[in-house]
Amino acid sequence: MPQSRDTVLEIDLGALAHNYRFLRDRLRPETRFLGVVKAYGYGSDSLAIALKLEALGADYLAVAFTDEGTFLREGGVRLPILVLHPQPSGLDDLITHRLEPALYSLRILKMFLETARRREARGFPVHLKFNTGLNRLGFWENDVEWIAGQLEGESSLTIRSAFSHLAASDDPGSNTFTQRQIKSFAAIVADIREQLPGTPFFHLLNTSGILNFPDAQWDMVRSGIGLYGYGNDPEVDPLLRPVARLRTRISQLHKIEPGEWVGYNKGYRAADFRTTATLPIGHADGIGRIYGKEHGAFHVRGKRAPIIGNVCMDMTMIDVTGIPCKEGDEVVVFGNGHSAEDLARGAGTISYELLTGISRRVAREILEEH
Repeated sequence: MPQSRDTVLEIDLGALAHNYRFLRDRLRPETRFLGVVKAYGYGSDSLAIALKLEALGADYLAVAFTDEGTFLREGGVRLPILVLHPQPSGLDDLITHRLEPALYSLRILKMFLETARRREARGFPVHLKFNTGLNRLGFWENDVEWIAGQLEGESSLTIRSAFSHLAASDDPGSNTFTQRQIKSFAAIVADIREQLPGTPFFHLLNTSGILNFPDAQWDMVRSGIGLYGYGNDPEVDPLLRPVARLRTRISQLHKIEPGEWVGYNKGYRAADFRTTATLPIGHADGIGRIYGKEHGAFHVRGKRAPIIGNVCMDMTMIDVTGIPCKEGDEVVVFGNGHSAEDLARGAGTISYELLTGISRRVAREILEEH
């Protein structure tokens, strides 16, 4: 059950549409677009995001795990859904819900092939994931011949696409490494075209790849964080619109005298007279302890209010000294010009972790495009 509406994550579908169009405009007209909606739509609302992307004209969606795709199917999503990291326990569900698995290892290919045969599938679409340098998941280039042997004369599966993933496309200092990945993928594409049946399509670029390496777009691109308003580039970020805005309200104000402590384990000691505000949001909502002790700050009436002491499970204290505010006033955690990337950076992490960590108990409010 969501908590009270005093703490709300707003999901702006108009911002999503803006970001989709911004990225789409950087592609060739014929290039397919895949929207990544894993991790509950990067911490927002995966069903609302998926349905909006479908309406906007996206060609594909992607999730990490099978149950995420099942949830979307049950919510009425019709677009093809690529499951990036299917596990053996969910292989039957892939077929039941017409979810397209990424086959990334000899083991998972054999297991899914056996499942497809048992289910008497015919031409079930699958995708081949190749490792070109991230060293996380994927076949190697020299596995193409083995894959061809396994699928020779096989009617249960159809290779829908082959893809890889860039490891550092957002880092200008790693351009040589990224170009090596692109070259490696090009060799894999050539091998697949020569050795595997059918006409699969190919994709490599993530959000930063779209922005920095558009010549390598092949037949489709995949965008995650860019759709949600973050471009991993200070020059691009102002051109995008964050989809999520997290807000809460002041529960209580305290006047703190010099020498007094605030919070668990005496996390903060006032050097002079201070005013603090206690908020109904804490690490159980996704605001981790790493943001405490002034590593993070929220905004009250447009003013920066540092987090003081340790973040509690259900509450956070901020310093509002000098800010004219009262109990019940709104506090912006991120959004409305206050970037989740900036908040995350102050605590030594990234926007991905902050966004995807927002708890399910925080109420979601969907703002439609106007």
